[in-house]
Amino acid sequence: MGALVVYESMFGNTEAVAEAVADGLRAVMDVEVLEVSRAPLLELLDDVDLLVVGAPTHAFGLSRPETRRDAAERVGHAVISDTTGMREWLAEAYSAPRDLPVACFDTHVRVPNLPGRAGHAAEKRLRRLGANVVGSPTSFYVHGYEGPLYAGEAERARAWGEELGSLVAGGTPVR
Repeated sequence: MGALVVYESMFGNTEAVAEAVADGLRAVMDVEVLEVSRAPLLELLDDVDLLVVGAPTHAFGLSRPETRRDAAERVGHAVISDTTGMREWLAEAYSAPRDLPVACFDTHVRVPNLPGRAGHAAEKRLRRLGANVVGSPTSFYVHGYEGPLYAGEAERARAWGEELGSLVAGGTPVR
């Protein structure tokens, strides 16, 4: 199949990063991008060569139903991933396909020394499920809670996608 990029997004920033990562991956493989509520169960991904997951950082980790509700209330309109988040999608899984290469990213506000990242939380869960995590979780930064992305972040996400694609397709290490 190629790569599958699964994302959770509140205001469109994580979705934009997911699309940029997919653009980079397309240099070496076919890619499908799905919002997390539309993604198949993790254990059903037998034909995927690379899974990339991304989520916004909420309360120092992956969102919960309460933090998604708070996000919608804060801005006064619906959010993109309102029913299912990455936390719930990963919690539904009992295992990852054997040796499935996985990479994680998150979006968050750029605040010095801010603890916790959604990408790290997703990585821990995926490792426990038996996935083969490649590279380190990568963060992409947004202005404030609603964004937009900082200048250059979409380009950085595209380059990261190219690097991931090269790693999986050709064995070049991700830094």
